[in-house]
Amino acid sequence: MPYRNIIHIDEEKCDGCAKCVDACDEGALEIIDSKAVLVGEILCDGFGACLGSCPQDALTIEKRDVEEYSEEAVEKHLSKKKDAETPVPQHIHQGCPGSAMRSFKPSADSESGHGIAARSQLGQWPVQLMLVPPMAPYLKNSDLLVCADCVPFAVPDFHNRYLRDRAVLVGCPKLDDLQHYFDKLKDIFRTAKPRRITILKMEVPCCNGIAQAAVMARDEVDSGIPVEVHTIGIEGGIEIEKREKIHRAG
Repeated sequence: MPYRNIIHIDEEKCDGCAKCVDACDEGALEIIDSKAVLVGEILCDGFGACLGSCPQDALTIEKRDVEEYSEEAVEKHLSKKKDAETPVPQHIHQGCPGSAMRSFKPSADSESGHGIAARSQLGQWPVQLMLVPPMAPYLKNSDLLVCADCVPFAVPDFHNRYLRDRAVLVGCPKLDDLQHYFDKLKDIFRTAKPRRITILKMEVPCCNGIAQAAVMARDEVDSGIPVEVHTIGIEGGIEIEKREKIHRAG
């Protein structure tokens, strides 16, 4: 094997921001387990175009015995990545039929039993955080709502006030695993790049976890994404709603 230049990644410095991935035209770098990884020595040309992209200075060029760089291998690799990134048809799914991914227009006005016109503002399915795939088309560049599952019962006009024109992720921080929430939200924020995040939680202490997981995931991926946390009183009603603004980290 030739003795040549190749990228070296300092795992201790790498924070998984993925800026180097975007800077590598050969697709030689990927984020795996929240760290940048060289997925194939044959894919790295050793020119170091990615070096300036790393805010943590985790990338350097070193010389060692590695496979020769191959443009043919790069072309095959990029073609394979492109195929893998092809949007998933909205009604293709695996597992439970009820979790089939789909997006749709909100329903037309309908009369409730009390004669009040009501319109659902839901425009996607599924809504459960752990069921929504990060590549779902309705998440991309969305105005994203991360919502504790008790909130809609305490906000009478939840659909019009919060759900209108938003993608939504629903979860229960008391009953579910917060580490799973954190990991899933990081994947979603990194893949979908939402333009804004609104978090809804109840005032009870056990509900704080969903806000903490979402804000921490945002800070790891892109601290510039605007986030608002709205705390809803258990007695419901807009008048007792408290708002907390989470400003950009750092």
